[in-house]
Amino acid sequence: MRIIAGEARGRTIEAPPGKHTRPTLDRVRENMFNMLQADIPGSRILDLFAGSGALSLESLSRGAEFAVMVDSDRIAIMTQKKNITSLGYTGKTRQFYCDWRKAVNELTRNRETFDVVFLDPPYAMQDLRDVFDAIDGVTGTDSLVILEHESAKDIIVSDRFRLIRQRSWGFCAVSIYTPKIQGE
Repeated sequence: MRIIAGEARGRTIEAPPGKHTRPTLDRVRENMFNMLQADIPGSRILDLFAGSGALSLESLSRGAEFAVMVDSDRIAIMTQKKNITSLGYTGKTRQFYCDWRKAVNELTRNRETFDVVFLDPPYAMQDLRDVFDAIDGVTGTDSLVILEHESAKDIIVSDRFRLIRQRSWGFCAVSIYTPKIQGE
């Protein structure tokens, strides 16, 4: 895998070995970031189910201010750390080695908010209402939630969010949501 654009463009990053994580393909990541290019510079990123951290690292390379990566897999966390260090982003990142619920609860308690939230859960997770309800506490009215999912599956999300854009590339799809404004 490689960083596609920005200050770390062309630098390689590692993916966790084994089948516990599913790295976002370079072409999907490139298309995803083409849709987000104006939203990344200066943003705070939350990356749940982060795996290698590729989405956070790509965001930092493109000018994001800070990224929080969450994963419950020890090997994924170790791979993230290696990638963060090799790209020189140690001061711009924080990692949570725990279940996504625990991380979001702590971030909510600390009143942290994020401009962009990446969700790349296992494709078997199709009912994501609890995830979306939880991240409602760390998003603002202009925040974007970027969900990578299997294109052939119906995904269920919280009614607190509205779909604003969706694209698919073969078996993979990306849906972009924003919090609903009161009265919507």
